[in-house]
Amino acid sequence: MRIIDLYRDFNLDFKTEGHKHCREGWVNVECPFCTGNPGYHLGFELQQEYFYCWRCGFHPVVPTLSKLLNLPVFKVKGIIKEYGGKTALMHTIKEPDKLPFKLPTGTSELMQPHLRYLEKRGYNSLKIIEDWKIKGTGPHAILDKLNYKNRIIVPIYWNGLLVSFVARSINPKDAYRYLVCPKDREIVFHKNILYGNQRKWKRVGICVEGVTDVWRLGGNAFATFGIEFKRKQVREMVRAFDFIYVMYDNESQANVQAEKLMAELNFAGVKTKRIHAPTKDPGSMNQDDADYLVKQLMSVNFIKL
Repeated sequence: MRIIDLYRDFNLDFKTEGHKHCREGWVNVECPFCTGNPGYHLGFELQQEYFYCWRCGFHPVVPTLSKLLNLPVFKVKGIIKEYGGKTALMHTIKEPDKLPFKLPTGTSELMQPHLRYLEKRGYNSLKIIEDWKIKGTGPHAILDKLNYKNRIIVPIYWNGLLVSFVARSINPKDAYRYLVCPKDREIVFHKNILYGNQRKWKRVGICVEGVTDVWRLGGNAFATFGIEFKRKQVREMVRAFDFIYVMYDNESQANVQAEKLMAELNFAGVKTKRIHAPTKDPGSMNQDDADYLVKQLMSVNFIKL
């Protein structure tokens, strides 16, 4: 499909190879699904003709173009034909073939820069390593032409199996704080599951946005990998918990998403309560304060309030 011509004709701002956010064989635009996260995350793969966002994963062509162009699906299907799109796009749209799961090259035990980063943020690095099995990358770390240099690699386990990873930059100037495993290498799509230690979950849980929030709050917490939760994640919450504190960050959009999540959970029979961290997010709390807060949240009397 002549995606560049399409973008130009519809006045969509796009980037091609040579831009820092776009690799060879892709054309990138701002992702309409990553609200509140500016950047050219959404790439269109020119050979196989599919959309993939480096933040939120794979997206089918027709609904994605419908959202980008703000047009109904029936019109988008005609546009795909007009710009030479594959006929398959009109009928069966599937994710790209899976590749073997692996970590970026150069992944190893944490080095001094990673340890300093954790200590600076108030984490006990030895405990985080032991509890969450994190690794690190140095100045050379590549996977599928994506650069994962100078990051903490956070393994994602589900039902005891390593299924994916996220990578947190230790460079405060990095344009992308988080990168995820390429979706065609994930054993399970990370947005279909939750981050946390399932073995430590009880019937009362604390829902947060990100992995570092979970590290701060411990085994009772789990993360949805951002505020844009998925229905499959809600189903997993319903299976695992009877009562959930929703502790998304203290910002307007996070508040809106928290209310939506609570409404869905309540409808499914899970009781909820909105909780705000005393800081901008749970991950930036002092560890002693976080431990005390969790103890309060888990108390029967507090739940009844």
